[in-house]
Amino acid sequence: MKHRWFVAAILGALLSGCGTHGYRIDGNDLTLILRKPQAQSVVLVSSLDGFSPRPAKNVAGCWEVTLPAGKAFKYFYRVDGVVFLPDCPLRENDDFGDETCIFDPLL
Repeated sequence: MKHRWFVAAILGALLSGCGTHGYRIDGNDLTLILRKPQAQSVVLVSSLDGFSPRPAKNVAGCWEVTLPAGKAFKYFYRVDGVVFLPDCPLRENDDFGDETCIFDPLL
């Protein structure tokens, strides 16, 4: 129940224009959403596929990437070629002296 409340809060913030990052889960799909209406390109880089960039799709100023749900992973974005780390509740230091976000479906 706590998980659903968190998802609803994030999506509500995104839809109202005040949030910058969120996600939705639909069956076996997880869609990460990044609100960056001025961006020309956004890619997601995640540990799910060896940190290979996945292009995001622009949907009315919100960039979306769909991944398989159910696995924890590390990730960050590249917005117009520049590394971007959104506000995410879980972070850890990476091997390069920066931080990376962590998505864990069990939290």
